[in-house]
This record gives sequence, structure tokens and C-alpha cells, in this order.
Amino acid sequence: MQIKSIKVDNFKSLVDFELPLAKFNCLIGLNGSGKSTVLQFFDFLSQQFRGDLSDWLKKRQWNPSDINSKLTRKQNIKFEISFACHSRNSMFGYNAELTWFVSFNRQALRCTSELIHIVETNGIMTEKSSLLKVHDGGYFVFDRKNDRTILSGDIPFDYQGSVLAQIKESQLPEELLELKRFFFDLHALDLLAPELLRQKTRNADNSLGLGGEKLSAFLHELGESKRVVIQEKLARIYPQFNDINISSLRSGWKSLAVQEQFGETIIKTEARHVADGFLRMLAVCAQLSKDQSFLLLDEIENGINPELIEFLVDDLVEAAPQVLITTHSPMVLNYLEDEVAIEGIIYIYKTPLGATQAKRLFDIPRMREKLTVMGAGEVYEDTLLTQLNAEILGEA
Repeated sequence: MQIKSIKVDNFKSLVDFELPLAKFNCLIGLNGSGKSTVLQFFDFLSQQFRGDLSDWLKKRQWNPSDINSKLTRKQNIKFEISFACHSRNSMFGYNAELTWFVSFNRQALRCTSELIHIVETNGIMTEKSSLLKVHDGGYFVFDRKNDRTILSGDIPFDYQGSVLAQIKESQLPEELLELKRFFFDLHALDLLAPELLRQKTRNADNSLGLGGEKLSAFLHELGESKRVVIQEKLARIYPQFNDINISSLRSGWKSLAVQEQFGETIIKTEARHVADGFLRMLAVCAQLSKDQSFLLLDEIENGINPELIEFLVDDLVEAAPQVLITTHSPMVLNYLEDEVAIEGIIYIYKTPLGATQAKRLFDIPRMREKLTVMGAGEVYEDTLLTQLNAEILGEA
């Protein structure tokens, strides 16, 4: 399952916003254009299936009113998420597209209206089936495989986010289970901060945390075999590095140290003295060692030596999950093959009214022409973004 596109209306600066997605995606644009808001929206999506929006808002130090756009008087946040998926139940190998339509009430912190349907095609015929419908306090869950309604009636429980957050997995058909697991396995590292990566912590619960504050416990829970793989990967770019040390302290606290070898001398450095860039690389490698569906990273070049950017970009492009990053660095873009750049580099900009919009950079004719003689990063560096805004708005 992979997200093909999103449509959002009324989430912060995302008003009538549409975003096409490839497997690897890189958002570029001026400061304040809304790149970080796009990443925040994806994290907002994943919270719909965790069912505790109040806690999520608290961790981000937001109020419910903060997620609504100030550009419109609309109350609800509406979005439409389309997925490309493959139906394993068909001997014909049907291609399928699943779409989730939602109206989210920020005061109740719940999806008051939901519709999920799936469209299958085998090249001969197309079939559309509903999987979930939530409306006016009632709901139904449909099992299309066995052509029956599993659940229906008034919603008998209180909930936040999607109603699917509270329905037992044993009661859900395969397609809805896959959707729910997709968002459970979506990880946002948009607030990674070295001061948080250095922290001691007790438990990770399969998460690095919004800012990476659970790194030490996360590495501990990964186990020795996965830590060895991470160590070997990092040793390719940090020749002196040879070990990750996780110590268990009193009351279950875990602390992180890094071990390096210089000749016969071994030096062990506590996390509070480890370089920012190394900690960021360690966190990304640790996250990539886990099975996941979607990974989000903000300004990946921060604190990373230029000569190591290629290693990081290659790792992200080749990673199993779908990836969405932001960057201000032409160097990052220059390490992308043209095919990846054409599909995955997305220019984020704001309209004169302040709404964030998105356009594939190389869908702009002048940019596509430049790509025939320049690298993607060179095209970006050779372009005045303020003029590009005017060019796009002039075409609209």
C-alpha cells in the first residue's frame, strides 16, 4: 500500500491543497511556504488511528484551534487520501485504489464523517465497494469479500480521531486492517533535535518520539542484531566509529554512548558530548532499521557534513518505506537520479491569500527544460523562487 495523493482543506495553511506522491518525495520552497505544515498533516493523519488527539496536541504544545486554518471560516478539516494497493485475494492480480474521505471536527477531535471505498480493476472490468461509512453518529463496516455488513448502528463508544481507532481488529476486514496498520507504521521525525537525542529515557514503545527524545531506549529495544547492522552502516562513513553502547541505569533509565577507535586507543563518549550530525544520522539509521510504511524527515541536511549527504540520500531513496523529506539544499537534489527527481521533487508555495499549494517542480516547462542540461540541484540553485511563484500563479 502506498499513498498516491492527498487533498486537504482547512488544516493550518493547507486550504484546497493537493499533493501527488511518489515512493520518494522531497519538498522544496521558500521559508514559511508550508513545507513543515505538510509534514505535520501526515503526523495528524497517523494520530487518527491512535485515538488520542488530545495528547498529540499537548506534545506539540498546540490548542485545537491551532490546527484550523486562519484563512477560512470553515469549522471542520476535510481531507481525502488515495492509496495504490494490490489485492492479494484475486487470482487475476487486480490493481486497486482505496480512498478515505473524512470530515474532522476539531472541537470534538474526531472524524464525524468518514467514507472508505475501494475500486478494483483487472483490465476487463472495474468494481467499486464501500468498506466504511460514518455519518450522523452512526456507522457501518462492510466485508466486501463475503458480501455482508459486519457492524452497523449508532456508534456505542466515545472516541477521538477515526472510529477505526476504537473498533477491535478482529472485527475489521483485511483492507481496513491494512489501512490501520499503515498509519500505525507511519513515523514523523519532523522535530528531531540534538538536545533531545541526547536524553536518557526508560521506554521507547517502538517510537523515537517527535524530537528523537527516546533514542537511547529505542536502540536498546532494537536488540543486538539490529544495532550491529546500524553500526556497520555508520562505520562506512565514520571510519573511527566502532560501537553503540546502551547502559541500563537505575529505575530503568537507558543512556547512550558512542565508542571510537584511534589506533590502539578506544574512546567512549557519552551522548551529551557527541556531535549533532552524528546523532541525527544515528537516529535516521535506527528508524530505517524498523519495518514501517512511511517516514517523514524535516530539513535532512541540518548538521550533516556535505560529504555525507550522498550516503543519506541514497539510503532514503532505496529504503523500503515511502519517504517524504524537506530540504533547502541543492546538494540533496543533485544526488537524485532524474527519474526520481521528476516524480518526487515538489515545489511548495503560497498564494497571495496565504494558502499553501504544491506542484511537481519538473511539471513546470521551464524547469523540465533546464533538467536536460543540469542536475536537479543545479536547476534549483539557478532559479529565483520568488520569480517561480509569480510564474506558477501567472499560469493558474
